[in-house]
Amino acid sequence: MEFIGGSYAGEHKYERMHGQGKYTFPTGTQYVGELKDGMFHGQGVLYFPNGSKYEAIWEKGITKQGVLTFEDGLQYHDRDWDYCDGYDRRFYSERCHRLRPAGESQLTDHHPPRIIPDACYDCGNGFYNPSTRVVTSYEGRFLRNTDDQEHAWIVRTCRKAWEEPSI
Repeated sequence: MEFIGGSYAGEHKYERMHGQGKYTFPTGTQYVGELKDGMFHGQGVLYFPNGSKYEAIWEKGITKQGVLTFEDGLQYHDRDWDYCDGYDRRFYSERCHRLRPAGESQLTDHHPPRIIPDACYDCGNGFYNPSTRVVTSYEGRFLRNTDDQEHAWIVRTCRKAWEEPSI
């Protein structure tokens, strides 16, 4: 896996990642846990730059069982998922800390919402600049280039800097 521009710190066997280690992808995502013969194998955690994490049991690089926890603490469940299900449209922070008082709208899961840079969009995991078609994290790190479908979705759906109230 090191050939894709990542880095590894940990144990080796026969010059391959083997034992306990930490692999960092070029995107900043980190895997910390057990490896065998150069692959994720055993217990390990993927830590994502946005603060989310995926704790899993791996077998030869494939997850066998895992739990995704978003940066705000919300855990994804593949069965009986009741978050944002059409009946209850509250943000997770509203479920944990109650609704805001009347007259104080909560536009995002973060309150107050992040200030969007000029001519950009807040696409939920970072800011999107339509002139460069690049999504950066809220801290300014590159996340991805968008394809035509994602560009159209962001432009149609997401919060826009020029429509936000002045602070």
